[in-house]
Amino acid sequence: MSQPVMTVSDLETFLSREFPQAFHPGSGLTIDAVEHGRAKVRLAYSEKFLRPGGTISGPTMMMLADFALYLAVLSAIGEVALAVTINFNINFLRRPEQRDLIADASMLKLGKRLAVMEVTLYSDGSDDPVAHVTSTYSIPPKSGG
Repeated sequence: MSQPVMTVSDLETFLSREFPQAFHPGSGLTIDAVEHGRAKVRLAYSEKFLRPGGTISGPTMMMLADFALYLAVLSAIGEVALAVTINFNINFLRRPEQRDLIADASMLKLGKRLAVMEVTLYSDGSDDPVAHVTSTYSIPPKSGG
């Protein structure tokens, strides 16, 4: 496996600068690890993420999955703020526990303009997936070319 283009530290600096409204000390988001085309991230459990019935909401899981996918893309292509999700499909597999959520994202195929990826979400401490996502990101053309 090749080294990531952006390290955890690089990604944290980039996100704090470009997306301070979403990535800040109180967001609950942390980057556990990155490799080239892979990212493992965590969302700290909070009651604010619960929906009626006491389960972590689908939009919360979708946000975490998209965050992990974006980092997997950046780990392979570098600082490209305008790489965007163009397709996102989620399968909710089981009710997540009321604890941290872990997202493990990986690149399936990286082209010049598109990246196809997947992510699996887990409740911290469990090997049973709570959701599986497939997604495609659009990568903007490089300036001057």
